[in-house]
Amino acid sequence: MQRLPLPDALVAQARSYAEGGATPAEPRDAATVVLLRPGAAGPDVYLLRRQTSMAFAGGMCVFPGGGVDPRDFDDELVDRGLWAGPSPAAWASRLGCDEPKARALVCAAVRETFEESGVLLAGAGPDSVVADTTGDDWEADRVALESREVSLTAFLEKRSLVLRTDLLGAWSGWLTPVFEPRRYRTWFFVARLPEGQVTRDVSSESSSVMWAGAMDAVSLVERQEILMLPPTWLTCLEVGQFADPAAVLVEASGRSVEMFMPEVVADGDDFILSTPPAYAALMASR
Repeated sequence: MQRLPLPDALVAQARSYAEGGATPAEPRDAATVVLLRPGAAGPDVYLLRRQTSMAFAGGMCVFPGGGVDPRDFDDELVDRGLWAGPSPAAWASRLGCDEPKARALVCAAVRETFEESGVLLAGAGPDSVVADTTGDDWEADRVALESREVSLTAFLEKRSLVLRTDLLGAWSGWLTPVFEPRRYRTWFFVARLPEGQVTRDVSSESSSVMWAGAMDAVSLVERQEILMLPPTWLTCLEVGQFADPAAVLVEASGRSVEMFMPEVVADGDDFILSTPPAYAALMASR
C-alpha cells in the first residue's frame, strides 16, 4: 500500500503541540471545488500550485477554493431569485450544517472557482450556463470579486445571472489537524467544466496551473514530482476510480458530508496522517 510519510518538521510540530497542550486555532470555514473534465483514462482534474510564499500549503497543488466570505451569507441572493437548483435546506442536509452556512458554502464554492480559474457555474436561467468568460469585461468582474469590491449577489444581479447550484455535487469534508496554526473546515465539492468554458491561469495565489488525469496526479505525488496535502491526494485517488465526470456527479448526488480530522499515527518507522475508514480499501489497491 502506498503511504505518504509526513515531513519531519510536521511530525515535530505535532509533538510540540501535544507536549505543550496548546489551545487549537479556531478553524475557518472554506469550500473547494474539484473541477472535472473527461480525460483519456477517466476524469481530469484542475490543479493550482500555490505560491511557495503562502503561509498555508505553500508549494502544494490544490483545487480551486478558499475561505467563506461574510457576504456569502447574503440571504438576498435567494430572495431575489438568483439561486437555481437544490434549495439551501437541501444543501444543509447534504453538507451537514444549518441553512445559512450551507448557502454560504455553496456561494463560496462558486465564487472561489470563478476567482481562481475563470470558470463560472451560473447562467441566464435554471437551464442555461454561461458559455464564455474570457473577455476583458469578465476579467474586470472577476478581479472585483477577488478584491471584495463587489459581492457575489451584486455580480450576479449586474449580469442578470442565477447561481446554478445543481452543477455542484457534495463530496467530502476535511478539518485541519489541531496542531496546525492555521486551520480550515473545508467542504469538498465536485463540478464538471461547463461546455464552452475554459480555465485560465488567473489566481494571484498560484504559481502555475494544470489539468491532469486524476490517477496521473496521484502518481506524480507518489513519485514526489508534485506536492499535495493528503485530502487532495485522496480525493484524486477516489475520483480516479470513476469512468468520467458524469459518473462522479452521480456518486455525489447520493452523498452527505461527514467532517473528518486527521491525526498523526505511526506507520513503521514513519509517521502518517490517519484517513477515514472508507479509504482503507482504496489505499490498499495502490
